Amino acid sequence: MRIHDQFSKIELQQLLARSDAQAWLAVLTSWVLVALAFALVALWPNPLTILLALIVIGGRQLGFGALMHECGHGSLFATKGLNSWVGKWLCAGPVMYRIDDYMVRHLLHHRTVGTAEDPDLSRYQAYPVTRASLRRKLIRDLTGRTTMKFLRDLLKANATIETEDGQRSLRLGRLFSRMRAPIISNLVLFSILASLGQAPLYLLWVAAYFSTYMLFSRIRNLAEHAAVPDLTDSDPLLNTRTTLASWWERLTFAPNSVNYHLEHHLLPAVPKYRLAKFHRALRAKGLLDHADIAPGYRAVLDRIITKQQAQAAQLDQAWCAKPECTQDCRSIIQLRAGQSCHSRQGSLSCVQSQAKVIIGKGSPDIQWCMPGWVPASPGMGPAFIFAKAN
Repeated sequence: MRIHDQFSKIELQQLLARSDAQAWLAVLTSWVLVALAFALVALWPNPLTILLALIVIGGRQLGFGALMHECGHGSLFATKGLNSWVGKWLCAGPVMYRIDDYMVRHLLHHRTVGTAEDPDLSRYQAYPVTRASLRRKLIRDLTGRTTMKFLRDLLKANATIETEDGQRSLRLGRLFSRMRAPIISNLVLFSILASLGQAPLYLLWVAAYFSTYMLFSRIRNLAEHAAVPDLTDSDPLLNTRTTLASWWERLTFAPNSVNYHLEHHLLPAVPKYRLAKFHRALRAKGLLDHADIAPGYRAVLDRIITKQQAQAAQLDQAWCAKPECTQDCRSIIQLRAGQSCHSRQGSLSCVQSQAKVIIGKGSPDIQWCMPGWVPASPGMGPAFIFAKAN
């Protein structure tokens, strides 16, 4: 589907219009919420206010990442200069990102999503997983282990060089040169709190970064691409999900309209403050009738947790959501393990590469045959394979 064929020139101009006022509102609102969280603990220090502050700050840290992403696309502010400066110093730096490095990887994700070359594929290709597996991941997020791994990778990428003998050598000068914005922006935040006599409050920023931020970030990432109808298809309607968010979800998992991820993949230049309007326009035109739209993040968690008894029905529904299948819904055929697909066009050999694996690690392979191919080579053990109907 080409979005430019579905909208008039005037409609596209309205959707793509950038506003410095709305951009500044988004940035300042995020920092005001952080300031209020600090003030809450400063005025009433107790376990409850600290917990609330960690939730709010962690959500805003994810929100700064979302605003960095918008600036990287050049869609938040109307001018390149503001997108570059605000994105670097007020959004990316505080959460330890280099916006240029982030966008190299992110733009590659846009070009390769739905393929094995997607640099973010490892984040969501193994889903759905068991409840116990997801619990272990979330515990790692809340206990700082995910952040420690991220910071180790950050140090390796920005502070080490490979010597002539193949060894890696630490270069602090290189670290300060490459991570200047993250270091300075965090020093400024600490200095502001210290000047107010509240230097210990900076620990809230650090604690949130080591806990709630990573938890919210994982759930947001999974909502975008995990356990979608077909992660190996290049069609955004099949490899990307939008999640409708309540007010408290917008405070945590979905800040700054990051939940409208399908819309972003369909037209990346739409500013975050017009994504909701874009979503409504797509719905009105019937373009989301077969899209993966989750009613909330609880629904996303239900989808990414393995429920083997329900998998077949869910995948049948996902297969039938493919545009070419709407008039000829395929059925699930229960077969034996070891079966693959062979062509109806005269080939007698079994070609496993013509089957797409839907369910990844931690559960039985569930596959469907590509158009023109049917199951072949019966073996032993249960498996489910989608086959093209006559």
